[in-house]
Amino acid sequence: MPARVALHPLTPADQDEFCSLVAASAELHTPWMQLPATPEAFRLWMRRFDDGANLGFLIRARETGAAVGLVNINSIIRGRYQGASLGYAAFAPSAGRGHMTEGVGLVMRHAFEELRLHRLEANIQPGNTASLALVRRLGFRYEGLSPDYLYIDGAWRDHERWARTAPAPWTPDPTLPDI
Repeated sequence: MPARVALHPLTPADQDEFCSLVAASAELHTPWMQLPATPEAFRLWMRRFDDGANLGFLIRARETGAAVGLVNINSIIRGRYQGASLGYAAFAPSAGRGHMTEGVGLVMRHAFEELRLHRLEANIQPGNTASLALVRRLGFRYEGLSPDYLYIDGAWRDHERWARTAPAPWTPDPTLPDI
């Protein structure tokens, strides 16, 4: 079956569309996450991608070109760890249609094959059933609860830690030490 979505690096040119979709998705995202909904907040938020330790992608529907979601590869660490964490969000106009499962899957493939990361984590609030179902569909394994893990919506929130490692065979990044 051909892919219904494609990945596009998030750029400053996406500002208006992104902010509009975040505003339209406020009810979907609350209380799980907070994304920038104003041009100023978006410009400040985009700075996180300047040094390459974080990568952002819009997931776009191939048929229409519309942005259906966002996936970030956050806090990329090399050396002996070779891992990162994933952050993702669907946009309300197209939520619940499987686009995020497909899009996050494409980001995982990029992370394991192109970036040659060995491990990806997803940290999810226990009540976020849609996000928990997504990582289960993608083969993540539950590793435990992290109390007071992230400050979201005015409070420190517990998160379940889920992880997936690269499928074998895996080609390590050159930054992985030999010994």
